[in-house]
Amino acid sequence: MRMRRKRNLEPRLEACSDILAARGVPMKDLKKAAEEYRALFDYSELFGNGNAVRLEIGCGNGGFVLEAARREPDINFLAVEIISNVIVTAMERIKKEDVKNVRFLNVPAEVLPCFIPEKSVERIYLNFSTPLPGSTHARQRLTSPRFLVIYRELLKEGGTIVQKTDSEDFFDYSIEQFLLNGFAVEEVTRDLHNSDAAKDNIVTEYERQFAGQGKPIFRLVARLNRMEGSE
Repeated sequence: MRMRRKRNLEPRLEACSDILAARGVPMKDLKKAAEEYRALFDYSELFGNGNAVRLEIGCGNGGFVLEAARREPDINFLAVEIISNVIVTAMERIKKEDVKNVRFLNVPAEVLPCFIPEKSVERIYLNFSTPLPGSTHARQRLTSPRFLVIYRELLKEGGTIVQKTDSEDFFDYSIEQFLLNGFAVEEVTRDLHNSDAAKDNIVTEYERQFAGQGKPIFRLVARLNRMEGSE
């Protein structure tokens, strides 16, 4: 079912322009844009400080990044969401709560290198990304090799990706791809809510829904290991 466009969407987005750091695509060819277009953030200008930066890809309505930013006010958060109809809700939540350490990108993940400097992110969160089952759409999964190349570019040495999902098939696929693409996989749990990691876990909207249906929640941490010969 197609999402109905929110009323007054453009004025509402404009009202959040102070925390909307990037919107749209710089050119139609996303691959070419990612390789050629650069409008890199100066974090000191964007956030007004030199604190460490973390990135959530697919922030949805903003529940996770709001709580994460509250818990760690000395960390800067970039929240990415491709759907304008969705990101506007996340931005309005952040503004209503007067949270100062979050900025948003209303862009596809393919063009993140256009805006985010190389080796500048200490952690990436992938919370309940669409599993896209079957082989037809494998390249679109956010843990497919073409996206892992992007994450490797953005992450600092030893940086981490924290993934949560309710799909065991997607989880197993992700583990395989991380290991094949220069990441060590740590802290693997196949039942998050009954593990030691549950203590500090931020429960997202989807997570609450899936757990309420009795589904186990899968979680891992993938740590970047620079491949031999890379800088």
